[in-house]
Amino acid sequence: MSKSINTSATLKGLSAVSLLAMLGVSGQALASEDVQTSCEQLMNVAITNGQITEAHMVAPGDSSKDPFRMFTGSSNKTFKLPEHCLVRGDIEKRIGADGKTYRTQFEVRLPTKWSKRFMFQGGGGTDGFLANALGTIPSSGSTALPALARGYAVASMNGGHDSPDPTFGLDQQARIDYAYAALGKVTHAAKAIISTYYNAEPAHSYFMGCSNGGREAMMAAQRYPLEFNGVVAGNPGFHLSRASVAEAWDTQALMSVAPDAKQGGKVLANALTQQDLDLVSNTILQQCDSLDGVKDGIVANYMACKFTPDTLRCSNKKDGQCLADAKVDALQKVFNGAVDSQGNKLYNSWPYDTGVNAPGWRAWKLGTSQDPAKPNALNTHLGAGSMAFYFLTPANPSFNPMTFNFDTDTALTNETGAINDATSTYLNSYVAKGGKMIVFQGVSDPVFSADDIRDWYVKAQQNTAKNSDKDWARLFMVPGMNHCGGGPALDDFDPLTAIQNWVEKDDAPNALKAQGKAFPGKSMPICAYPQTAQYNGSGDVNAFDSYTCK
Repeated sequence: MSKSINTSATLKGLSAVSLLAMLGVSGQALASEDVQTSCEQLMNVAITNGQITEAHMVAPGDSSKDPFRMFTGSSNKTFKLPEHCLVRGDIEKRIGADGKTYRTQFEVRLPTKWSKRFMFQGGGGTDGFLANALGTIPSSGSTALPALARGYAVASMNGGHDSPDPTFGLDQQARIDYAYAALGKVTHAAKAIISTYYNAEPAHSYFMGCSNGGREAMMAAQRYPLEFNGVVAGNPGFHLSRASVAEAWDTQALMSVAPDAKQGGKVLANALTQQDLDLVSNTILQQCDSLDGVKDGIVANYMACKFTPDTLRCSNKKDGQCLADAKVDALQKVFNGAVDSQGNKLYNSWPYDTGVNAPGWRAWKLGTSQDPAKPNALNTHLGAGSMAFYFLTPANPSFNPMTFNFDTDTALTNETGAINDATSTYLNSYVAKGGKMIVFQGVSDPVFSADDIRDWYVKAQQNTAKNSDKDWARLFMVPGMNHCGGGPALDDFDPLTAIQNWVEKDDAPNALKAQGKAFPGKSMPICAYPQTAQYNGSGDVNAFDSYTCK
């Protein structure tokens, strides 16, 4: 029978489900060569302005380590993956205005045992890479199963260009593709592949990502409100153009207190020493840890924490545990947020939290390089490159964050911000069709302000509620967590199960059950904003049930 399937022209392009129906057998009994045939025939699927370049079966086995996890926020854990069909393709391959070759590259993985669900996996950074389409939970501490292992068909993409190099911003169409258009093109292509392979449309479609992938998740709901039923946006760079301005602001503020190097110049990494940051973190703990009813190293009631670094000025301390006035001033300048010379806010403030002394916080704002000519803080490396080639209009390859003028240069980011930033708060079409959204955010995120996503969430609830009384969004603030995981935090949780249950069972999540390597043996709820976890006053302080969201 497999021979007739291979040679019969009338069966060309048949889906695996179609073959099952013809053969009258269950998915478990389908011969492997029949699955292989159906997978290979996906090479014939018509993709608008594109083509399928690869289609083959992948046997069950362990997932490989994700080489792009720094960008996507996924964990370094390996998972058992099911048998699936792997499909790759290109959309709109072309020569750009800058003479470079561009294409939107995508990957779709189709499990033999399908749950009738589709997951679009977000990217990260400036994209430019094609991550394995596994649907891994985008928190570096998560141990929850990826979507593919749960029977989802999963797609990923490169954002419209083939290198993380931000010079794609020299091409107009590449800017548009990265901002949002590639998302729509790949969604269309992935659903065409899925419907052909399974002979059925997905019953439910989801989008999940962190960082830029979180921005893409919000874009999915805002720019393509009829395509997705649920999105999970982790630490989203939704206000990316202004976060880029804030990176320049932070670099200037911290460089002002950076010590001189022997060879000349200043060492950004030494602007605040590890001892300085430990002092800030420990003082926050001393003042605020018990606000949730228990001293456990987690400031769960972060909104009630009124810490100010003024208390650490050496003029106010006599025990040597203090910061020089210049360092306090620099810290306050960073945490108060970027402003112009008239005091008008250019980016939001940041909450003080215990994760300020974690490696993830340093990696973004300070780095570790002792070479004044080569700072390695992500704000000066990834951020400055993105500003130079993408956020500034026109692009400025010689951009230097130390000379950014906050009065005049911020306006140069507005054109890109208009297509890139996921700041829309009017989502009534998305909500009317039953769309749900979960946002999780590290309170100690050093690159995207927790205050900024909070303000978006409040405004989106207000503006969308004027046209809908449906319950559609939840924001989960994770105390101590840096960008997409890490820090002194409970960063092992499962938002995919939460969004699936909400969309498909109308079970709205009031809390995410969380744990993490930073606190072995401990489990607590991460509560939906504006509630926070409060200890009940009795019971095991490490037990989930000992806390209530209030």
